[in-house]
Amino acid sequence: MVELHGSYVRLRPVAARDATRLREVLADPTVARWWGDPDEELAGVLEPDEDTASFVIEYADNVVGLIQYSEEPTPGYRHAGIDIAVHSDWHGRGVGTDAIHTLARYLLDVRGHHRLTIDPAADNASAIRVYKRLGFRPVGLLRQYERAPEGHWRDGLLLDLLATELRPVARS
Repeated sequence: MVELHGSYVRLRPVAARDATRLREVLADPTVARWWGDPDEELAGVLEPDEDTASFVIEYADNVVGLIQYSEEPTPGYRHAGIDIAVHSDWHGRGVGTDAIHTLARYLLDVRGHHRLTIDPAADNASAIRVYKRLGFRPVGLLRQYERAPEGHWRDGLLLDLLATELRPVARS
């Protein structure tokens, strides 16, 4: 895996030494609300499936979150999906926006994808605003898509982005 550099974030492959900090990120209540059990999620981040790649997000020399992509390799359906978690101490600084933009550029320009997807919980309004700002468009509601940490089913919102739709990042 490669290391990627955004306007102000660095994405580097997850390493075993990141486990403690990534667990802190995943245990942050604003992250765990959407991701679930930190220990279960951490296992998937440290040892992802063969079609998934995990990166830490570094900002100002601090590990502030994680971002992953997974690829659908079937030629007739080829695309990539993105997942992201940023510790709440770093919200509002453009970290997530720059990380997604950086990974999207890589997936489109280097990995050769023409389409990207992201699927937040339908009521995760702040994340959806970020994704739309980058050019992702809602495709449809995924009813009872995922089990929330509290045990009930919640809807997801499928958004996608075509290569020509990625918007530049404006630092606020």
